[in-house]
Amino acid sequence: MKRLDTVAIVGVGLIGGSIGLALRERKLANRVIGIGWRRSSLQVAKRCGAVTSVTTNLAGGVAEAELVIVCTPVDLIAERVEEVARHCPAGTLITDAGSTKQQIVAGLDEALFAGDVRGVRFVGGHPIAGSERSGARHARADLFVDRPAIVTPVDGNRAKDIRAISEFWKALGSRVLTMSPARHDEVMASTSHLPHLVAAVLAGTLKADELPAVSSGFADTTRIAAGDVDLWQEILLSNKANVLNSLERFEKLLASLHKAIERGDAARITKILSDAKEKRDAVGS
Repeated sequence: MKRLDTVAIVGVGLIGGSIGLALRERKLANRVIGIGWRRSSLQVAKRCGAVTSVTTNLAGGVAEAELVIVCTPVDLIAERVEEVARHCPAGTLITDAGSTKQQIVAGLDEALFAGDVRGVRFVGGHPIAGSERSGARHARADLFVDRPAIVTPVDGNRAKDIRAISEFWKALGSRVLTMSPARHDEVMASTSHLPHLVAAVLAGTLKADELPAVSSGFADTTRIAAGDVDLWQEILLSNKANVLNSLERFEKLLASLHKAIERGDAARITKILSDAKEKRDAVGS
């Protein structure tokens, strides 16, 4: 990836802040402008070195940007991308970091995919990295290293724009995967959204008087349940159909395990646990 003069990040929380830190540490941009709506959050991003300057004025913030990354909650991304497109220079490339994609694509003018308006283009992206913590104060320059980043092109996108966004995530240390918005949402329902639900339900089953005896296994398994509640509510509802499908598969397997334990079916229990271990071992550490 060539060094850029100006990159704008709309929303400088954990992901946006980490993108800024990575850009600056790797010397991939001369200026990194953080755009947001709460001055206190923007100042945190500035103090931790994630951005070189901050503003609450989106139009001014993107006025000279060659690349804009929208890192707002998923229900706001399409609106922010459209706003960025109206105010950024001709030829600017826009991407995002949203956890769901079909809703975003459906909310955008198709002209943005092909660059039919002033040459401004949008190609979707999603880094598979994060934390149960939120805010730029927890941002890390190495957050994306050796982590997948999914690029989600649509039919209207030009090959060179897809390559550019892929190179952007590679430059931050990510392993890039490419898939359609529909396939992305289907995969994320199983690999990200369902795990959060399972962790939340498991944490929710704990009784108050059991807290002193919580094991490291329980803590590890439920860690992600400590994530931002409002953010996750938006993600789950924006990917509702796929989440429900993943939940149905989970419920069927859980019911099968329940019956096996109830019946004392050691062979079935062993099979379920062995299959699970094989898949978990394949994931690695």
